[in-house]
Order: sequence, then C-alpha cells, then structure tokens
Amino acid sequence: MKKIDLHLHTEPTISDAHFDFSLEKLIEYANSAELDAIAITNHDVFDLAQFREIDKALDCVVFPGIEINLAKGHILLISENENLDEFQIKTQAVTEKIKAIGDFISVEELLHIFGDLNRYLLIPHYEKKPAISRQTIEQLGEFISAGEVDSPKKFIRLAKDDSELTPVIFSDVRIREGMSKFPSRQTYIDCGDLSLNSLKHSLRDRHKVALSKSEGNSLFQVFDDGQKLSIGLNIVLGARSSGKTETLTQISKECEDVKYIPQFSLVQRDDVSYEKEFNEDVARKKSMFANKHLTPFKNVLDDVLNVDVRVNQRKVEDYLSTLLKSAEEAEKFDTFSKVSLFNETQFEVAQDKGLGDLIGSVRQLVDNIEYREIIDKHIDVNNLKSLSVELIELLWEKAYERKKRSFVNDVVRDVKSKLQLRTSATQVKDVDLYKVMIEHRKVSKFNQIAKLLQTEKVIYQEDVQGFKVVCKQRAFNGAGEILRVSGQKVGFSDAYKEYSSPYKYLVALKDNGAWTPSEFYKYFACIEYEILNKDGFKVSGGERSEFRLLQEIKNAQNFDYLLIDEPESSFDNLFLKGEANQMLKEISKTMPVVVVTHNSTVGASINADYIVYTSKEIESGDVVYRRYSGHPSDKEFCSVDGKKINNYQVTMNTLEAGEEAYADRRGGYESIKD
Repeated sequence: MKKIDLHLHTEPTISDAHFDFSLEKLIEYANSAELDAIAITNHDVFDLAQFREIDKALDCVVFPGIEINLAKGHILLISENENLDEFQIKTQAVTEKIKAIGDFISVEELLHIFGDLNRYLLIPHYEKKPAISRQTIEQLGEFISAGEVDSPKKFIRLAKDDSELTPVIFSDVRIREGMSKFPSRQTYIDCGDLSLNSLKHSLRDRHKVALSKSEGNSLFQVFDDGQKLSIGLNIVLGARSSGKTETLTQISKECEDVKYIPQFSLVQRDDVSYEKEFNEDVARKKSMFANKHLTPFKNVLDDVLNVDVRVNQRKVEDYLSTLLKSAEEAEKFDTFSKVSLFNETQFEVAQDKGLGDLIGSVRQLVDNIEYREIIDKHIDVNNLKSLSVELIELLWEKAYERKKRSFVNDVVRDVKSKLQLRTSATQVKDVDLYKVMIEHRKVSKFNQIAKLLQTEKVIYQEDVQGFKVVCKQRAFNGAGEILRVSGQKVGFSDAYKEYSSPYKYLVALKDNGAWTPSEFYKYFACIEYEILNKDGFKVSGGERSEFRLLQEIKNAQNFDYLLIDEPESSFDNLFLKGEANQMLKEISKTMPVVVVTHNSTVGASINADYIVYTSKEIESGDVVYRRYSGHPSDKEFCSVDGKKINNYQVTMNTLEAGEEAYADRRGGYESIKD
C-alpha cells in the first residue's frame, strides 16, 4: 500500500490568503507522514521553477498538477512528471483566464486547453466544497478517476456505493513557514509503481483505496503523530488529568464539522434557569413547527385577505336595483340612453403580482452570490437569464395591455358621465359578477379550511428512545391563548367573539387595525408541541437532560464527527446503558463517534470498536502524556512510539476501580441476589 497526498499548495493565489512557502516544512511533512507520492496543485497556477526545486529536494515521487476553478467547482488535474515545459504552457492558459475571484473555465475550454484528458489524472471536489456539478462530472466521466471528499464519514459512505466515484481524502494544506502541526488526511492506495497510469488504474477500483495501511477502512489517522481512530465507536479511557478531555479538544481542532458535547453541558444545574432554558428551546421548536405547518394556510388567508364580502354584496344590490329600474323605464329611453356605451361594462384592470414575484425570484437566483455554487450545480445561469428576459418581455406585454384597457376605461367612463348628464334614464351600475362569485367561493373554502385546521388532531409524532415528541393542532380556548401566541399588548376579546366564523373573525382582525395582517394566520389554530416521557406525561427534572442528550446525539447525524465528554457525570447508569448506548451504537454505524468515560456502563457495556487509553507518565523526571490504543479484544494496547500496556489491567483499573474492587462488588451482589 502506498501513501499519497495529491492536493498540496505551495504558492498563494487569488483563491488563498497570503502565506510564505517553506520547502523545509514540505520536506518535514513528507518525511514525517512517510508519503510515497505527492502532487503540487496550486489554484489555477503552475510554477515550473518552484516545482523543479521541490522535485529535486524530496525523496518521494512528486507529480506536477493544478487545481482548476471549473464551472464554479474545483478539479485537480495532475500530469506525469515529464514534458513539463508543455504542461506549463497549458496551465498558463488557465492562469490567463482566471484572474479574479469568481472566474472559471468551462468544460469546453478545459478540453481545448489540455486536449486529450486521458493523459492526465482528474480528481474533482466531490463531497467537498466547492464541488463541481453532477452535470460536469457526467461530461468528464470517462476521464475522472476518483472524487475528493473531506471526512472519513463521507469516504466510508462513498466507498460502499458502487454508483459513486472512488473516494480519496487529501490534506489540501498550505505548506507555510512556522507550521507546527501537519495534516493527517492522506489516502492509501494499492498499486505497483507510482506512475500516473498506475495511479489511475488503481483509483478506478474502490477496493484498492483505503484510509489506513493495514486496517483498511476500519481505522483512520486523526493526528499527525500517527494516532488512529475507528470509523465507528471509540472509547477514551484513562485516569483523571491524564489527557482524555485534551484528546477530545485536539480532535475537535484537527477535524472539521464536529459535534462536541462537553462534560456537564446538558446537566440540570439550577432548576429554575434550566427549566426556563428547556421551555425556551421547546417554544422555539414549537414556533418553527407551527410556521411550517401553517404556511399553506397563510397562502389561503392572504388570498382572501382583500376580499370584502360586504362591498361585493353592495355592488350586486346596486346592480340589481339599477337593472330593474332601467327595465321599468325602458319606454322612457331617449337618444342618449340608447347609446351602447351608456351601460357599457368596463375592462377589469389588475396588476399581475404573480408574474412580478416570479421575475423577482428568478433575478434573485441570477444575482445571488452567497449560494452561487449550489445554484449553479442544479441550474444553468444562462438558462436563468433567458427565462428572466422572456418573463420581463411578457410583463411588458401585459403592462401595455393594461395601459390600453385603462385608456379605454377612461374613455368609456367619460362618455358615460356625459351621456348621464343629458338623459333622465337610470344607468345600470357596473359589477363583475364572475369576480364576485369567485370571491364568494374563496371565502367559502377559506371557512372550510380554517375549520379543519381547528379540528383537534395529532399532526406529528416522533419516538426518541422512550420519549415522545407530539405536536397537535386544535382551536384556541379563549382570547388569552391567542394573546400569548401573538405577543401583542392589545387584547383579542372583541375579535374572538367571531372566532367560530373564520371569515367574520378575519374581518374583525382586519377592522381592528392594531395587528399586522402578515401575522393573522397564527391566530386561527393553536399548535401544541410537547415532550412526553414513557408514561405519557410531560418530562420534568432529569428527564429533560436525558431527552436533550438524545436529541444532541440524533442531531449529530448532520455532522462528520460526534464527540462526547464523560456523559456519566450527568446521567444515571440505567439511562446510559439503555437509551444512550443504543443511540450511540446506531449513529456510529455512519460516522466516527468518540466518547470519553471512566464508567463501566459506557466503557464496558457499549461494545466499542476501538479504545484509546490516555496515560500520564514520568520519564527521566519529566511528565509525559501518552496515548495507547487498540481493539477491545487486543491483549495489549500500543502507543505511536512503540510502548505497550496490558489491556486487561487498564480496563479493570479504569472502569472497575481495579480487579480486587470488582471481585468484592461482584461477591456482594451475589450475596444479596436472592
């Protein structure tokens, strides 16, 4: 197995913060990490003179390469260490095209510059930001050998999926002056000679790529001193002040996207403040869930907010009365009242808000900078611009049509008023009966939907290791409940009198003028969000802490690592052995989990995949902190500097207070068993 790091930076560019390159540090890194091959891959730049200096100084194989901004993502393009003058000319063409942040080259330009891409090793950012799009990967599929990831969690997930690219993990480090620590992110590859073709051939076979030299994908290196961890569940043991917490802290600093649960962070220390904090967290989640559940209703409410049934009714009554009166006076019609325009209905002129909002949304996608990479991954910006132009042209057409209608309405209105002055005949009032009927149906549907929303039922339920999260909807039981939800100072007593008739209630809210219409949707149904224990009662006391721990563990699925420091300091053994251990084992199937403990309920009962033992030792009068590690079944644990320690003795002393104490307790338990 060869150890490789094909992603190193030795020159600052527009994509980097400034740093001063150190050849000495690069030599030190390559030697200490025992690298067999590296690649120099600066952003959109290749410095031939510097490369030759590096190649001459290092004992390992050095490949020339470049990291290219390609279609808003990054891709490593690595060449064989030959024909370097030609490679420099080609990379210079990339440099000339990418001169400012945000510049990139297209796939077509990549092909034009480098020609036959089979001559190179191509590795795109895959599960690593900024990742190139799936569309680009499909375009370059035949030339791509592997995909770069940024964590062991992603490496393992992709390694198990034959539909994905072979994963590789590299340092992506800037080799600078004054470096005190070196990265631990490298990849092992099973290949013969370290030529470009050999690497390409081996990388296309996911079974030839691994996180460790002898342990395959079960272990990965976490520190630059060679310390390894399991990609599953790790337990850190040791006496107090031996470096357990420091080990967690170091992992947190060395790794990215870490979920760290410190000791005592979830325990209930002060009843009043803790209960307040817990209730605030529940209220926050309730608010988020309520907004999500009520958003569709908000759209319905907004659609009827400007509907005025009273005005519509008055318009219809005016229309009918003037129509009847006009029919009764038919024999009195004169020249003016017989003119067609005398009773002409005007055009409906309304702003097309939906089209305006759509144009605004498309423009936001085109102009957005913060999430540009994600947008470009799924939607071509040129298509967005074309859509925007077409929608704007349609908006202009509709605006011109409205202008013509408004002009005609003005003419009709003027003619009608002048005709009215010259006749005594009754003029039929204008009304859009279709619009009146549509709005009547909207109000009717609004009432039905609001009533359904006020019907009591469970809308969400989740079981969390013996706890239950329950969310319900129901009608408000009085104006006071609405007042608490609104956070307003003005009471709802008067409006609440119409609560049983949703539309009338909406009108009452609108007529008051003290409340914001955009908040009205919150005042129609009460959303309850509760955390219940296994007996169906609201959680209290220590149960709150237990639930929060389980939630924190569950939420860790969104991270790449989970670290927990001495959970036994905050929770009882029955809870740890049951719910907590079960959840930790489950989540460790998908990501590295590291738990510091000196408690047998966690350390012995959890069935860890790997154990790290921290030790504070005295050597030649000096204090030395050392880590030993191994699998639970190993007879001895080993340190990275070759020291060994007895597993049984360590485990008994740390978890059971020694073999003698363990035997005494066991005998005592046996004596009271029956």
